[in-house]
Formats: sequence, structure tokens, C-alpha cells
Amino acid sequence: MKRNMAADQDILQLELLCKHLYESNDGVQRAEAEKALVNFQNSPDSLAKCQLLLERASSSYAQLLAASTLTKMVSRPAQIISLQHRIQIRNYILTYLVTRPKLDNFVLQALAVLVGRITKLGWFDSEEDEFVFRNLITDIRNFLQGSVEHCTIGIQLLSVLTSEMNEVSEADARALSRHRRVASSFRDQQLLEIFRLSCTLLKNALESGKTTNLDESLMNQLLRLAQSCLTFDFIGTSSDESSDENSTVQIPTHWRSTFLDGGALQLFFDLYHHLPATVSSTALSCLVQMASIRRSLFSNTERVKFLTGLVSGVKHILLNPQGLGDTNNYHEFCRLLARLKSNYQLGELVVIDCYKEAIQLIAKFTVDSLAQMLPVAPNSVHYLLNLWQRLVASVPYVSATEPHMLETYTPEITRAYINSRIESVGVALREGKEDPLDDTAMLTQQLDQLSIIGRCEYQKTCGVIVQFFDQTAQNYQAELQKGVAALPLDLALQEGHLTWLVYIIGAAIGGRVSFNANEEHDGMDGELVCRVLQLMQLTDSRLGQGGPGSERLESAFLSLFEQFRKIYVGDQVLKATKVYRRLSEVLGLNDETMMLTVFMRKIIANLKNWGRCEFLLSKTLNLLGDLSMGYNSVRKLVKLEEVQYLLNNHTGENFPFLGLNQNSTDLRFRTAFYKALGRLLIVDLGEDEDKFLAFMAPLTAQIQGVAQLLGNGGEAAMYGNEEVKWTIVGLARDLRGIVYAFISRIPYMMFFDWIYPAYIQILQKAVELWFHDPVVTTPILKLFGELVQNRSQRLLFQVSCPNGTLLFREASKMFCAYGDRILTLDVPKAQLYPLKLKGISICFWMLKAALCGNYANFGVFRLYGDPAVDNVLNCFVKLLLSIPLADLMDFPKLSVTYYVLLEVIAQDHISFLASLDPNILLYILSSVSEGLNAHETMICAGCCATLDHIFVKQANFFLGIIAKNRPRRAPLFPLENNERVLQTVEQHPEVLQRMLETVLNIVMFEECRNQWSMSRPLLGLILSNEEYFGKLRANIIQNQVPEKQSSMAEGFDKLMNGIERSLASKNRDRFTQNLAVFRKDINESLKGGAKISSSTKDSGDMMACG
Repeated sequence: MKRNMAADQDILQLELLCKHLYESNDGVQRAEAEKALVNFQNSPDSLAKCQLLLERASSSYAQLLAASTLTKMVSRPAQIISLQHRIQIRNYILTYLVTRPKLDNFVLQALAVLVGRITKLGWFDSEEDEFVFRNLITDIRNFLQGSVEHCTIGIQLLSVLTSEMNEVSEADARALSRHRRVASSFRDQQLLEIFRLSCTLLKNALESGKTTNLDESLMNQLLRLAQSCLTFDFIGTSSDESSDENSTVQIPTHWRSTFLDGGALQLFFDLYHHLPATVSSTALSCLVQMASIRRSLFSNTERVKFLTGLVSGVKHILLNPQGLGDTNNYHEFCRLLARLKSNYQLGELVVIDCYKEAIQLIAKFTVDSLAQMLPVAPNSVHYLLNLWQRLVASVPYVSATEPHMLETYTPEITRAYINSRIESVGVALREGKEDPLDDTAMLTQQLDQLSIIGRCEYQKTCGVIVQFFDQTAQNYQAELQKGVAALPLDLALQEGHLTWLVYIIGAAIGGRVSFNANEEHDGMDGELVCRVLQLMQLTDSRLGQGGPGSERLESAFLSLFEQFRKIYVGDQVLKATKVYRRLSEVLGLNDETMMLTVFMRKIIANLKNWGRCEFLLSKTLNLLGDLSMGYNSVRKLVKLEEVQYLLNNHTGENFPFLGLNQNSTDLRFRTAFYKALGRLLIVDLGEDEDKFLAFMAPLTAQIQGVAQLLGNGGEAAMYGNEEVKWTIVGLARDLRGIVYAFISRIPYMMFFDWIYPAYIQILQKAVELWFHDPVVTTPILKLFGELVQNRSQRLLFQVSCPNGTLLFREASKMFCAYGDRILTLDVPKAQLYPLKLKGISICFWMLKAALCGNYANFGVFRLYGDPAVDNVLNCFVKLLLSIPLADLMDFPKLSVTYYVLLEVIAQDHISFLASLDPNILLYILSSVSEGLNAHETMICAGCCATLDHIFVKQANFFLGIIAKNRPRRAPLFPLENNERVLQTVEQHPEVLQRMLETVLNIVMFEECRNQWSMSRPLLGLILSNEEYFGKLRANIIQNQVPEKQSSMAEGFDKLMNGIERSLASKNRDRFTQNLAVFRKDINESLKGGAKISSSTKDSGDMMACG
């Protein structure tokens, strides 16, 4: 009795906590409730209490808590809950759902997820030679024979199960190979049956719905079930949803008969027409997937028949467009139209009987959408523009004799787009709505699509653009002539119209890259550019007179220049191209050089007038950077007066953004600016040191000012002076840009002689004073990182030159100056990366560059007692140990710099690793083990290379395991270090064993994108863990069905065939070849399901050895 009362009290308490969590407005109360409920979920007696919650709780939130808690419990390793307990939970939940069909939707969903999770994780669990969790469809059929509520629950269970099988849950995150094996088995054995069941039930419901009202909830669940089947990841690629228009549904071959007769296709078109808008969009989503079925599923005749049914259904929807008023239906229908071209060829479309009528209806729908839906549903209209872009792009490849009719409709679409964009300006100004010009990503995407569409019947396209532009320019001039009487709104309206037109002209010019050269089209481009340049002369004149400018219009000018540069400026441009003929006739711009003059004048004007506008400054510097990288164009540029002006007058007085600035965002642009100037400078620099010093004069004056202050007032005066601080920050960014651009030896040496030794000391002193401030340390550390980069082999010093040694010594000093001080800084967890880890990451990057630059002999340092190498490596270890392993993996940039640095250290400084304390070495090996599981290829490859260097360089002594009786050669480091390392490995064998298991698992069962890198350390791991490898091998073979065990054993035998117990280069190469064959056989077997079975009695990872 007391026990029941205590249980009831616990239930009431949990219900109260759930109410506080989901309904309370008090944040503190919610936080306390969440903490208590998390403790409940982790408590050992939560399983029994979950059952009580489901049976006795009156609150839906308590039922949700029970379902989610049980889901978390079953997702933990299998030994936590036995097989019998999981069977009992599954059966209990199914019975619970039968007796309580009217639960809240979110509770039903949570319970369905629980059933699906148990089924997935126990898919290979068997009892008395029967897979106990694969009979769920049989159990669910009992639901389908009951009431509408029971039928809806049964369908929901199947839908959630299908989704669960398709998705990588938290429980699968560390065992992706097992997830894929389960998904493949489910796909091959039950998915088609589930899809056919959903189609049958939908067909029956549709037939009965003609006489009775359809249950909306039931139809929604049925459609979602069909959608889950069609969106299943059939081949385990986990394609990125962001590339939606490129995806193909890889339907298995044995599904072929389901789609051949066209019945399934027609069923979903009928469902769309008969169902209410709230659920019909899911029917369209299913049609989108069907339209994306891989082409190879059908023969040519079958494909034409299937495509005919698809286009006929689309035409019927367009003839009866009432349902498209719903935004979800509209969006899915636009996706469906886009799939017509992404999966089928224009030559296949034009031969369809109803093509002529269908393309006319699609064109009208597109024009209407551009006029009405583009402002409210741009993401949907994107698919329509994508359709027309693909259609036009494929015109040159059509061999069919039937007309494609695109030349008739594309000019209408172009006109509709331009008109809609011009009208959007007035709407944004008058109604205060979001301006599409501010959405840069959407703007760029739409203009890229229009650039291709407009090239079809380009003469008509240009005619439309010229008509709009001339009328708008005339209106703009009329407003300017009014002077102060002009209304700001009217002037802004015309500027907005012109902005769109300039963007569109730039896109039209850029579209030429996708089509063959055409002199007539080049002349049309010249006509368009002339108009834009005349407009630019007008706006620049107005700006020069102190009048206001338009940031958006200036941005459009820069976009047009960028497109023009790609097409008509460069090595491949013909001198006689008609674009320059027209420019010469109208504006006197005879050739590319004169056009470059226009570019540079615009760049200089923008740097002077828009230096505080981040967006325009960025685009201007991007254009300058692109111009500075062309091989021929840069030689023309340096001869221009405008470029010489830039090289000789790069001061804050001439360009405001170079002045004293305390905005760290603006300061970033200075690096880009000096990268471009550096490239321009070295074109004609040669060995003219005077010219270099003249260029550096403004920077020299600034840094000498800082040096003078440091000499007069000492560190205190320097630290307390904000002006000095920001001057140093700006200088570091400027110098980094310059040294980045100096990719050859002579200019680099000029820079090194300029900065060393005096100015380097100032930068090091700044790091020592402001080590806690990343605004100062980040640009200085990045400058040093660039300084030690042997970019393009520029650090090739003469044999009598000590600069390589001096450079490394200074890098070591800077590394240690920052590293030793940052270790003393305590920062809050939320600010850990920006205040501490980012600087450490840059230091790792700098040290990696210094160690692998091949310009310093590190043995010389130790030979003459210079501690620079030892100091920097020891500081690296201290920094590494200050970072928890979890943080090391949580920050991608830090991870990449650490693992590439570790690879270099393992390659060239293995003796240092061997001399480390065993606990430190264990930490490093553990980090390598974690890195092998990383999704980032560079990290995984770095870990493999690190292991490879360790095994190859010190096979006998580092591990002390391989070839113990073989005569030993002299070790590369002292014997006591060998013993320490050997002791570490022997005391913690699980580290190398875990690495072996991970690498073998990735190679055999996952999408291994760096197979060669994986193969290199695998042989060392096998030979150093032969007993454990034997257990892994036996476990994998045992987990196959009996008739397939011999083939798996044969595969392992072939893997080690001809492999000796050594890590000689020839032996490792042979193993790499064997592994490639082994992996290919495994993959073919798993895909085909013919050779190797995925069944196992263990619900854990197949690779686990208990």
C-alpha cells in the first residue's frame, strides 16, 4: 500500500515538473524542471516509472516524457536493456496504442518513434533463428483492420519506421556502417511492400471518397508514408538537400513493375485533384520524387511512356489551376516542373504529343508567377527559372527535328522578370517591405538563371532591356533636372529601377560564357555597356559635386564590371571584337587598355568616396584583386597612371579606410587592398630596392612612429595608447597583404630585410602587451604565419645566408611569447574560441608552416645549443594539454591546424614525440584515434599520415612488437625513450586496437574517400595487434550467414596474401593493392546482397569484439 502511494506521489511530482517545463512562463522554474527531468531520465529506476507514467498519468506531457525517456534508454548500448526487455517494451507500446487510440498527436508521434527505434536497433536480433523485430508489418495489419483511428495509428507507425530507417540518429552517429547495413536490409526486404501497401490503401480510400467524405488525418498519414518510401536513401549517399534540383531517386530495379503501367503516377495526380489543399501538397511531393526516378530504370520506350504521363498530368493541373492558390501546392508544383528538365532531356520532351500545348501553358504559368508570386514566394519561382535555364542551356544539344518553341516564350519570360523587378522597387519604397536587392544570395542566383534564359533570342532580349533602360534613364535625368524640387522618393524610385537594369545587363553579358562567340551578340553587348557607362558618368559627376550617391546602384556597376572583365578582358579576348567597336564609336574606348582605365578610375573613386561602406568596399577590392591576378591584363594595368597613383599614394589622407580606424571589420579590407597592390608592385619591381622602399614609405613612417614612442616612453606608454594599438593592428594587416603577394624570392627578401630585425621586435612586444586581446594578436600572428610560409618556393636562401635560421628563430619567439602568456588567461566557456583557441589555432598553423618550409636545418639549433626548436615544440605541447579533447574536436579550424601540424611533427620530429611523458603521448594517440572518425577528409588523412610515420620510422623500437627477434638497427632516439613509449603502448593496448577497429570499419563499410591514406597505417596496426585483428576477423566472419562465411574468410585471406611481417615500402604497396581489391569485393557484396549477409545476433556494431 505504501509502495503504491509512493508511486502515485512520484507520478504527481513528474506531472507537475512536466507542466512547469512546457507551460510555465517563469524561466527559472522551467530550467529547474528541465534539470530534474534530465536527472529522472538518467536514473536507474526510470524504466519502471515510465510504465507507471503511461498507465496512470493524466497529463499528455507526462506521457511524452515516458515515451522520450524510453527512446533514450533503448538507444543506449544494447547491454543496458536485454533483448527480452526490448521485446516486452515493443509489445507493451503496441498494446497501449490499441487501447488508447485518441492520444494527442505529439504523444502518438513519440510512441511511434520509440517503436521505430526499437525495431531499427534490433533489426539483426534473433531468437531461435527468427528475427524478432522484423514482423512489425504483420502486427500493424491488425491496426489497419480496426477503426479509422487505429488505421491512422498503424500508418503512422509504418511512416515513422521508414523515416527512422532512413535517418542517422544519435544512436547511429558512431556506427554509420551498421546504420547502412540495417537500412539496406530494410530496403531490400520490406520497403517495396510498404510502398505498395500505401498505394493500395490510397487507391481504396480515393474510391470510397467518391461516395463518402475522406478522413483527412488518415489521408495525410498515408501520403506521408508514401513520401517516406520515395524519399528513402536507396544507395546510402545521404545527398545534400540543398542541391534539390540535382537529386535523382535511385529506385531499385525490382521496383520497376510498380511504375511501368503508369498507375502509380496517375494515382497521385488524382489524389492531388480530389484532396483538400491541406494535404494535397504531399501528393505533389510524391510526384516530384517519381519525376526524379533514375532514367536507367526504364527502356527508351518505357521512359517516353512514363514521361508522357507525367507531362499530361502537369498539363491537366495547369488547365485546372485552382489548387495552386495554396502556397504549399504552388511550391511543390514548381519543384515538379523543374524536375521535368533535371531528369529528362529536351530532345525527349519535344517528341511528346502534348509538348506544344504543355510548354505554352508552362510559359504562361511562369509569366503569371513572375508577376504575382515572385515577391511573395521567391524560393518557389526559383524552380521555374531553373527549368527555363536548363531548357535553354540544352538547346545546342537537341537532335530532334520537332520544334522546341523556346525562342517564342523566353523573351516573354525575360520581359516579365524585368517588369516584376522594377515594380518591386516601388513596393519596397512605398510599403516598407523587404527590398529584393538586399538579398544578395537570391539576387545572384536569379541573375545567373536569367543570364542563360536571356541568351535565347538574344536580339529580342536586348531590345527589351534597351526599351526599359532608355525610358528609365530619361525619367532619371528629368528628376535630376528638377534639382532641389525633386522628391527624394521619386529619385530613389528611378535609381532603384536603374539598379535592377544594370544588374540585368551585367547578367546578360555574363551569359555569353555559356554560348559560342557571336559577333552580332558582341555588338549588342557593346550597346548595353555604352548605356551603363554613360549612366555611370552622370552619377560620378553628381557624386563629385557633393551630391548623394546610391550604394545599390554603385554595387550594380561593380557587378557589371566583373561580368565584363570575365568575358572581354583577358588573354583570350579578340582584339577586333565588336564590343570594343561600339564602345569606340560612342565613348572613344578603343581597346582593353582604355576599358581598364575606366575600371581603375571607378575603383579609385569608390575607395575615396565609399571607404566607410563595407559592402561597396568589399566589392571594389574584389574587383581590384581579380584584375591584379590576370597575366596579361596586370601588365597593362601597371602602365596606367591610375595604378601608379595607387602605388605611390596609399595613405589615409587619400583613402579614408587606410586611416586610423578602430573598427576591426573595416580593417580586414586593408589586407585585401595590399594583396592587390603587392601583385601590381612586383610586376616591374625587379631588383629595384629604391622603388620598394618608396612603396613602403607610408608604412615605414607609421611603424617608426611606434618605435619612437616605445623608445621614449617604454612599454607603459605604448600599452596605454589606443592610437598606437590600432596603428599596430592596421600595420599588421597591411604587411600581411604585402608579404602574401610577394611570391618570388627577390621581393620577399626585400621585405624581410625591411622588417628584420627592428620592426619584428615591435610586433613581438605588441603581442606580449596585448596577448589577451585577439583584435591585436590575431593579425600579428597571421602576419607571422604568412611570413614563414614558403609559398612558391620563395624562401630559397643561399648557402651562406642565415636568414632561414633567423626566420625560424623569430617565429619560435613569437609562438612562445603568445603561447606562454595565453596559458595564464582564464576565459568563460562561451568566449573560449574567440579569446583563446583561435589564437592557438593560428599558432599551430604558423608552426606547421615553419617546420615544413625546408629553409632551416633544425639539427643546427641543437648542435649549437640554440633552444628555439625545443622551446617551440614544448610550448606546443603545453598549449595542446590546455585544450580538452572534446574542444579539440568541436572547433573545425582548430582541429585541422592541429592534425596537419601533428603530421609534420611525426614526420620530421619523431624523437620529440618519443621523449614525451607517457600521459602526454597517450593524449596525443587518443586525439589521433578520435580524428580518424572525423568527417573532414583533411583531418582523417592527417591522422592516417601521422600513424604511418610513427609505424614506418620506428617500427621496431616505437612499438617494440613487430619482428622482436630481428637484429635491431640503431634507434633514432635514446633507448630510454623507446622503453617509455613501449610501456605506454603496452599499458594501454586499447588505443591502437580502437584505431585498428575504426580504420578497418571505415574501409570495409563506409564511404571511404581517402582509401589510399587509410591503407598506409592499417598494415602497421594489423601487425602490431595481430591477436586483436584475428578476433575482429573471426567476429565479422561469424556474423555472416553460414553459406557466406567461407567467402568472407577468403576475402580476408586475400587481403593478407603475400604480405610479409615488415613495413618495407614494397610490402606496404602490395598491401595497399590488396586492400583496394578487398574493399571493392566487400562493397559489391553489400550492394548486391549476393555474397555477404548483414545478419548478426548482436545488436551492437558488427565490428565490436565484446
